[in-house]
Amino acid sequence: MEVDKIGEAGCIEALYGLALSYGRVQEEMPAVAERLCSKAGGHNKFLESIVTWWRIRAPRYWWQEFDTYRVGITKQSESTMHTLIHRELDITDFVPGVSQDIIDVVNKYIADGDLSTAKKNLPEGFMQTRVVCVNYKALRNIIVQRRAHRLPEWHAFITEVREQVDYPQLLPKD
Repeated sequence: MEVDKIGEAGCIEALYGLALSYGRVQEEMPAVAERLCSKAGGHNKFLESIVTWWRIRAPRYWWQEFDTYRVGITKQSESTMHTLIHRELDITDFVPGVSQDIIDVVNKYIADGDLSTAKKNLPEGFMQTRVVCVNYKALRNIIVQRRAHRLPEWHAFITEVREQVDYPQLLPKD
């Protein structure tokens, strides 16, 4: 799994908006933001204005779970519809443990130009790349819900997010 932040924006603007509600000067807002980031009920809505963009290469089984998160997230994917039959697949296109026999079956359908059957036989361990736009509020939700998950990919994702965001203090700790 690869998780690379490709952009982040909106913190200054989010803190400006937060200052409107508190009638305080902008310089005081980082401390206010740290106090409010973990509170629900609209107190942390400023997190919706801090946006991050990520390039994530992950197996399809992980993407199925990630697709649970729809609020505050947009995605663009490397479409199997457009890319799958343009080349033969090899072991590096999958997570470790996918059988070469299965890859050979999919490659047979690719060689025949049979996209539909190739997609039907594509293992869940196939790696797919997406660009994801997600705000800090959604990241908080993901971290809270997935930090104790059984799949190691969730731990890798959370670790990478915490290490790469500009304001890790606004995200949940372990």
